Amino acid sequence: MHAKIVALPGDGIGPEVVVEAERVLQLVAGKFGHTFAIERFPMGGCAIDSHGDPLPEHTLAACKQADAVLLGAVGGPKWDDPKAKTRPEVGLLKIRKELGLFANLRPIKTYQPLLDSSPLKREIVEGVDILFFRELTGGLYFGESGRRPHPSGEQAYSTMIYSTEEIARIVRLSCQAAMKRRKKLTMVDKANVLEVSRLWRQVSQEIVSKEFPELTYDVVLVDSMAMHLLSRPRDFDVVVTENMFGDILTDEGSMLTGSLGMLPSASLGTPGPGLYEPIHGSAPDIAGKGIANPLATILAGAMLLRHSLNLEEEARCIEAAVDRILIEGFRTKDIARGGASLSTNQMGDKVIEVIKG
Repeated sequence: MHAKIVALPGDGIGPEVVVEAERVLQLVAGKFGHTFAIERFPMGGCAIDSHGDPLPEHTLAACKQADAVLLGAVGGPKWDDPKAKTRPEVGLLKIRKELGLFANLRPIKTYQPLLDSSPLKREIVEGVDILFFRELTGGLYFGESGRRPHPSGEQAYSTMIYSTEEIARIVRLSCQAAMKRRKKLTMVDKANVLEVSRLWRQVSQEIVSKEFPELTYDVVLVDSMAMHLLSRPRDFDVVVTENMFGDILTDEGSMLTGSLGMLPSASLGTPGPGLYEPIHGSAPDIAGKGIANPLATILAGAMLLRHSLNLEEEARCIEAAVDRILIEGFRTKDIARGGASLSTNQMGDKVIEVIKG
């Protein structure tokens, strides 16, 4: 296979972790007889600095022509002025919309060697394996918003909007995934308060009952889910929810593993390339220190191989290498619990060493 991959290193630790994922992808390509053409483009705060736009037109054009897109992270204090003309996150929302990336897949899986890295008790997190489906192009983040005069000064508003079609397409994807796992689906909403959530509940129930009757299906209010994730996370398999709830819950869920640096994500849509990234942010406080954990980005590369290039064996090769180095005790600072740790580059070297055999 010959594949064209666009890399968007972005800001903060983004460039540091993306380069390690690129190295691993190129090694896997050679090992299995493929060629990957990986080209870098600016996005985020660095693109604001260089082009005045967090997602320059030539970057977007390259992404649309690629087979897959690998993203590092965007944002940082330098671009946090609320009065700024634009912000790095605008580019992130735009690329999701332009590429039609309506489904964000976030696997939250605990690793046996890292159970003690979690702030939760071992007996709670052991065996956790949850796949979140977060709707990515609707809801509050994309609804009408703005400010208007108010007797007290100003009134700000953001509107949560979803259509039947937007809900149905991601619910179906989550059902299909659940059928390949434990056949258990949980839909998270706030139907006791929000009309939008009532539509989510209606559409989800209809799809499951008519098209996927084999599934065990339940609904959980978002505030209850926030508690259940910390008290009984093993009870969940595939979870589907709307944009903002998914954003919050998956970051909470990342602490089950002990570090944001261990969790990849995939943003998918049809047609067009998928977007793959670690769920951590740009971490400007450690940028340039060479201590960032590259494993989430390397694992995002594995998801890229699986979901965009249909290279399952190659994806498993990367995941097996990560499993092995963790079993052998290699750690970056975020998961070392005060013990010896490797640099970002050294951790990438270990993954490469294992894949080479």
